[in-house]
Amino acid sequence: MVLIFCGTPRFAVPTLEKLVEAGHSVPLVLTQPDRPRGRGMELALSPVKESALRLGLPVIQPETIKNNDELRRQLAALSPDAIIVVGYGRIIPQWMIELPRFGNLNLHASLLPKYRGAAPIQWAIAQGESVTGVTTMCIDAGLDTGDILLQREFPIAPDDTSETLAPKLAAIGADLMVETLRGLESGQMRSIPQDHSNATLAPILKKEDGRIDFQRTATEICNRLRGFQPWPGAHTLFRGRHLQVHRARPAEYAGALPPGQIISDGARLLAGSGGQTALELIEVQPEGKRRMTAQDFINGYRPTPGEKLEQ
Repeated sequence: MVLIFCGTPRFAVPTLEKLVEAGHSVPLVLTQPDRPRGRGMELALSPVKESALRLGLPVIQPETIKNNDELRRQLAALSPDAIIVVGYGRIIPQWMIELPRFGNLNLHASLLPKYRGAAPIQWAIAQGESVTGVTTMCIDAGLDTGDILLQREFPIAPDDTSETLAPKLAAIGADLMVETLRGLESGQMRSIPQDHSNATLAPILKKEDGRIDFQRTATEICNRLRGFQPWPGAHTLFRGRHLQVHRARPAEYAGALPPGQIISDGARLLAGSGGQTALELIEVQPEGKRRMTAQDFINGYRPTPGEKLEQ
């Protein structure tokens, strides 16, 4: 097939590479404009642009696509069979949806209709799911509301974070997109409408999502910590200053700790959490300091009985 590929993040790279490996023609790749990054604020290429250049594929980076007549003419001249969209970061306009004979096909990192939106991997982990997966779907005018083509389940390991799970889903998703195109080309593929009554949302993450609410159970807090890596992570306040929690786990504790109250139990640093549970803080980072173990934190800050982490 003749395919136009639209994508930006690292998650999209395996799909682009698999499409080329499978023998499809990709005469054009669309990705987000280069953005300033790092301390020097130098322009950085998106992972998809880096991959496309390695593969020798033409790349364009339009600032806008909805009312871009030049882009419209450029894409129409290529007569694509399909437009593949993986984490592009732009709303696909109707003219683009209608252009190819097989439409615009999206790889989404959840089992739709669950976790529609910008952060499906993060929210699936944060909500304590044990299974997630990937979906290929037909893009329509809604937010991840189009018909489903294929799905593949994948387990979430107890120690998975969004950083460890994303590459696994990207790999199986790439294979699923190739399989989807094979089915469309043979005429054997049948799309299935989503059950919108079962839809859940996975909105873009905000810094506030990383604030630890100690009214949640220790397990719920740990799930959110795992899901919200590398940003916004999990953070709270200690003595009025920012405290980042890098590693934590639910803990056994015989006493009763009010939510947010901390205690040093031998070498352990425990915080009370909801449902009469306790959270063990394993590695933390006080504001302006390096990451440190709980033992180093206890030795350095000597938390007093009854002292609390602010919510």
